[in-house]
Amino acid sequence: MSAEPMSAELMAAEPMPTQPLNPEQIAAFGTTLPQWQLVDGKLHRELVFADFVAAFGFMSQVALLAEAMGHHPEWRNVWNRVSIDLITHDIGGLSSLDLALAQKIERLLS
Repeated sequence: MSAEPMSAELMAAEPMPTQPLNPEQIAAFGTTLPQWQLVDGKLHRELVFADFVAAFGFMSQVALLAEAMGHHPEWRNVWNRVSIDLITHDIGGLSSLDLALAQKIERLLS
């Protein structure tokens, strides 16, 4: 798996109100974000890259996206593997910010 350089469109920070997601929106993740799973109330994704440098490069790109949004993932990196969990701690659950960040991560990977 490789990550392409980010486009200006992807990096653009758009002010976004934080809206809690309702059960129907959460259930739709299986269709809109098939690579993501709901694990312990968080959006979860596991990724495998060619090596540590590729994994860390991907994490650096996501860090820039997350910082621009003011919404940061819980994540872990071990060599070529990255594990990502998204949740909005301020509301104690999933929100529009989690959905937006997951979608941006998917665009980064495509």
